[in-house]
Amino acid sequence: MADPRESGASAPPRGGGLFGGGGLFGGGRRERRPGAFEQAFAPQGDPWGTQAWAATVGWTPSDGTGPEDAALAQLVATAPVRPGKEDRPGNVVRGRGNGLDLVACDVLSPLGRDRWQSTHAVTAAPVLGDVPAFRLTPARFWRHGTGGLLHIPSPDPEFDRRWVLLGAEDGPQLRRLVDDPLVRQLLLGSDDGDELWAAAGYVAAIRPDGQRPQLIEHHARLLAAVVGALAAAA
Repeated sequence: MADPRESGASAPPRGGGLFGGGGLFGGGRRERRPGAFEQAFAPQGDPWGTQAWAATVGWTPSDGTGPEDAALAQLVATAPVRPGKEDRPGNVVRGRGNGLDLVACDVLSPLGRDRWQSTHAVTAAPVLGDVPAFRLTPARFWRHGTGGLLHIPSPDPEFDRRWVLLGAEDGPQLRRLVDDPLVRQLLLGSDDGDELWAAAGYVAAIRPDGQRPQLIEHHARLLAAVVGALAAAA
């Protein structure tokens, strides 16, 4: 059954798939279906099939505690949802899509002894060069606390009614972010359920949900537009 919170992450068209010719990332590569053995031994802590899906498309899994995950832990700690001190990334997968290197994970919160629950899904793209810290947040999430960041308006009143951009500086990169028609189109066409931010060398998107293939696709679409807009103004 489809999750009603994911109206912005629709299923891929029949015959396409996330990495097939009709999917978001294109390239004409057909997704390999997991065999009976893979299904039988799929991780039981993978309720949405993200780890199993990653294996079929050549992405690399991680438990979130390796050396390569140190920057990801820093990113999660800076998330606009204000994670707890013990929250950490988990169920990590890495790969390429839509022209970007991507990393996706769950934010895990402790739930009793040796137990964790997923509270949010994060998808992030590492960026080269300096990107000013920013938060791009649905207006319905904003609680009028800017944390010292500046409110940067867009040229579109409808966009400003639904989305709020807060930045460390009011410079050309962040102006370009809300001036970009593709960024505004994608966000206005969404369900206003995601927040985006930049920290620890990443641009990232977060949603209060468990990570899953369709959500990775949805976030990747947003990140490709955002990274492209920032690069155009650099």
